[in-house]
Amino acid sequence: MNFKFTHNNINVLDLEKSLNFYQKALDLVEVKRYQEPTGAFILIYLGDGNTSHTLELTWLRDRTEPYDLGENEFHLALTVDDFQKAHEHHEKMGCICYENQEMGIYFINDPDGYWIEILPED
Repeated sequence: MNFKFTHNNINVLDLEKSLNFYQKALDLVEVKRYQEPTGAFILIYLGDGNTSHTLELTWLRDRTEPYDLGENEFHLALTVDDFQKAHEHHEKMGCICYENQEMGIYFINDPDGYWIEILPED
């Protein structure tokens, strides 16, 4: 057997706000969309243009309450070729939620409160 990662999923409350955030913060773009025929939900897959791995955003029409992320002990992680420039960009956006300078990493959070780790390329 040969397993391969394909995507990660997160549920979002405001689809347009999330799409704008992921495009502006991480340059992720829509690569696939599925809209359930009755409009009950929409799945949008975002890609980085470099790998086949995608982030699936799930929007549920009838959801009105923010998602309970518990202790938020999970996160996505992305590397970036210009760490300092990315940090400055995210600082201007006001989305840095945690920094660990000793480890050389920081985290941003999306509109729903999910954390995303930013690491320099090796």
